[in-house]
Amino acid sequence: MPRRFDLIAFDWDGTLFDSTAVIVRCIQEAVADVGGARPSARDAAWVIGLGLGEALARVAPDVPPEKYHELGLRYRYHYVRSQNDVVLFEGVLPLLDTLHARGYKLAVATGKSRAGLNAALAGAALEKRFDSSRTADETQGKPHPQMLLELMDEQGVAPERTLMIGDTTHDLQLARNADCASVAVSYGAHDPADFSALGPLYVAHSVARLQDWLLSHA
Repeated sequence: MPRRFDLIAFDWDGTLFDSTAVIVRCIQEAVADVGGARPSARDAAWVIGLGLGEALARVAPDVPPEKYHELGLRYRYHYVRSQNDVVLFEGVLPLLDTLHARGYKLAVATGKSRAGLNAALAGAALEKRFDSSRTADETQGKPHPQMLLELMDEQGVAPERTLMIGDTTHDLQLARNADCASVAVSYGAHDPADFSALGPLYVAHSVARLQDWLLSHA
């Protein structure tokens, strides 16, 4: 089959990195630290993928705005203490290497900060495996299309030749807002039952199945 896409953009947390449980716990602890009601695991997971400020504000509606800065600091404190618990999903490195060898341009579109993404890339030795990346603190956060539009512009790839892969409805809505196709993974932060309304081409239940689909259909 002729290749359908030239640029494949990945979400980070919950898609490439097995970080959902750690992030949920850090959000819960940060909210409790500043006196807010501890959010449920489901509510904390739902905001994963948004920019940190927006995520924390949504998940802690009883925390006053003047405490948002402290809330962000407490989240970062807990995440730094737990970051060694976060690892790549099994099969991610072979997937990226295979796609790179086949000539795809690879990118990251994430709700992480630039400092956070750079640290994660360095920790996993992934700096040279991506052609581009955008973070929520250097452009618009998801599901605004700006980060994906900037990645396409930087790589000279049209929307119809771009595929977004993510584990949340924020990622799928990002793709729709940028007029791009999407693929979802079911092993991350959001309930895959919520994906169908956003029209992903495929829902992968493991990295191995994601690789199989990409090599056959992308």
